[in-house]
Amino acid sequence: MTYDPVHHALSEVYWDRQIPLPKLAPVQAKVTVALVALLCFMNSYDGEFVFDDSEAIINNKDLKPTTPLHNIWSNDFWGSNLSSNSSHKSYRPLTVLTFRLNYLLAGGLHPVGFHVLNIILHAVISALMIDMFAILIGGLAHDENGRILNNAPKTSLLAALLFAAHPVHTESVAGIVGRADLLCALFFQLSFLTYCKAFNRGSDRDDRFSVQWVVVSLLLCAAAMLCKEQGITVLGVNAAFDVLLICNVNVYELSQRLLLRKNPLNVSEILRTGLLTRLALMGLGGLSMLYARWRIMGTGPPAFTEVDNPASFAENIFLRIVNYNYYYSLNAWLLLCPWWLCFDWSMGCVPLIKSATDWRMVWLLLLWCILIGLISQALCSQDSQRRRTLTLGLVLLVVPFLPACNIFFRVGFVVAERVLYLSSAGYCLLLAYSVGHCCCRWSKYRKPLCVSVLGLLCVYVARCALRSHQWRSEQSLFTNALSVCPLNAKVHYNVGKNLADRGNSTAAIAYYREAVSLHPTYVHAMNNLGNILKERNELIEAEHLLSKAVSIQPDFAAAWMNLGIVQNSLQRFEAAEKSYWNAIRFRKKYPDCYYNLGRLYADLNRNVDALNAWRNATVLKPDHSLAWNNMVILLDNTGNLGQAELIGREALKLLPNDHTIMFSLANVLGKSQKYKESEGFFLHALRINPNSASCHGNLAVLYHRWGKLELAKKHYELSLKLDPEAPGTRDNYKMLRRKLDQLKQPAP
Repeated sequence: MTYDPVHHALSEVYWDRQIPLPKLAPVQAKVTVALVALLCFMNSYDGEFVFDDSEAIINNKDLKPTTPLHNIWSNDFWGSNLSSNSSHKSYRPLTVLTFRLNYLLAGGLHPVGFHVLNIILHAVISALMIDMFAILIGGLAHDENGRILNNAPKTSLLAALLFAAHPVHTESVAGIVGRADLLCALFFQLSFLTYCKAFNRGSDRDDRFSVQWVVVSLLLCAAAMLCKEQGITVLGVNAAFDVLLICNVNVYELSQRLLLRKNPLNVSEILRTGLLTRLALMGLGGLSMLYARWRIMGTGPPAFTEVDNPASFAENIFLRIVNYNYYYSLNAWLLLCPWWLCFDWSMGCVPLIKSATDWRMVWLLLLWCILIGLISQALCSQDSQRRRTLTLGLVLLVVPFLPACNIFFRVGFVVAERVLYLSSAGYCLLLAYSVGHCCCRWSKYRKPLCVSVLGLLCVYVARCALRSHQWRSEQSLFTNALSVCPLNAKVHYNVGKNLADRGNSTAAIAYYREAVSLHPTYVHAMNNLGNILKERNELIEAEHLLSKAVSIQPDFAAAWMNLGIVQNSLQRFEAAEKSYWNAIRFRKKYPDCYYNLGRLYADLNRNVDALNAWRNATVLKPDHSLAWNNMVILLDNTGNLGQAELIGREALKLLPNDHTIMFSLANVLGKSQKYKESEGFFLHALRINPNSASCHGNLAVLYHRWGKLELAKKHYELSLKLDPEAPGTRDNYKMLRRKLDQLKQPAP
């Protein structure tokens, strides 16, 4: 075993010249890779907010300028407080900060800016991969000016092109929440490249390295971790790089020495390289980050359900391990053949292996045969360059995937394409390296190999373009998933939800029913199906579904509220009240539930309770227009005009352009004979909503009382034109016409 930092210039490796690509200057190579990355995903730039974007961006209060900036450091990725039991504990404040910057620069929630930044980030990461691959293949060879030489320019270019165009990246690039993976990858690269700079001193002394650059690398690792938890794995890659390339350790030879106790290890030689010092620095830094992360999590790890990751709930440890390994084989297949891609792989998409006789066991065996073959080649090869490249390629493939492998902790998914963003770099490096050796070894088949490689790149680009187009809208994303995962209840649920949002409730019902059929305890599908049935006045079935949902998940606050609405419609008032209070018990801050509770109390003539419920709704949600308006109307109807006026004016301070509150306040002022002010609010409301028949009709009544009969006639006619069937308006109009006719008759 020898320790030899690679500081001398190396000639290009012989097999690199066989790669079927032109040799480009460094800048040209990076520009080419960036352009390919842009070509693959540019058609997603004007896509919508889809899938998880709703929770992470649209409904995330941390993006809004009105929310204090320091909140992002105490909330999770979705805007929930980390101390909450319902928090997913995904702590990614730097990613949320970029979302907030997008929001500020665009002046609101406009998806184009979010998508464009994602595409640019992927292009930058893909270009930087050339430098990373060049170092992993050839080490730190420097020219006379101290710049790193790329002794495998074609191989690193091919690997970067494969990375730029790999279709498994579509979710990370075209889905805006994939920003976390992109930023994590960027800081991962910068941490690795910075760690390499610790040895870029051009000295022949083996013990020379820069502690400052190692510390900077640790800080960039922390930044990667603040973008996504996976970022800490760069420490493993840095350590492997140090051992294999900087110190040139032959792991196989070292293990033989330790096991057979021959040729004892020269500890002083190891100490002289500074390896142990650097590993200690990285270990201390990594432990500090993990401890800080553990403290930030507050109440412990997130609570995932069996639906999220069924294998982790298997009681038999053998079946658990078998299914985990089957998941690994599925991830490997997505890297090898990224054709069947889906936004979600849970809820029946991947049925559990429950027996050793399941035919899918073949995939596990095949995966480990390939891995063992690669590992043996990486460890036992006599060619030191091959040994290092294969080992580092495997490290880059496996280490970034470790947080998603269920070994250290339970994860909340079965398969997630976005977690393969960094691991795919290791796969692309191994594939490009294999292409070079195949072209060199089987030179007479070089032309078919060249065609195959270029064909693969073209297929990748076409697949990326198609898949990123599918990510442009929820309709295309969800519909496409039906052909990939037809047994996935969540896919059917999302298709139904999208149809319901677009007003096609009949089709939505069919998909919700299928989701419940595939997964009989799918409470969210039951809740949404119950809601649609409630709107269609199919109350008995709606009550049955919602009751079943809350029996399965007793803390499902939204289902309790919807059950209360249905029970109220069935005039089961006592049961409805209990359901509303259950919803509030499980979700303390639930303004919509307080609003519906107020409606129940109003129906029961419990006016004080109704007002208190609506006041609670407005305290929790100051812009709750319906609660404000109902308070004004109830006080108006009960003759409390002074209090109604105060509430109406308070509401308009918070909602100055709400025409419904203006309308209600104008009615109150008219009854109080404050005609001029009432007229102003009516006219303002009509400027906002000029086609409101009721507003024209009530303004006509005001003018009728005020004695402005011609204006009253004008607005009665406008109201009847908009709504000819309004009986009260027609009767009032007839009374006005009789009065006008009387005024026109000459005095006797």
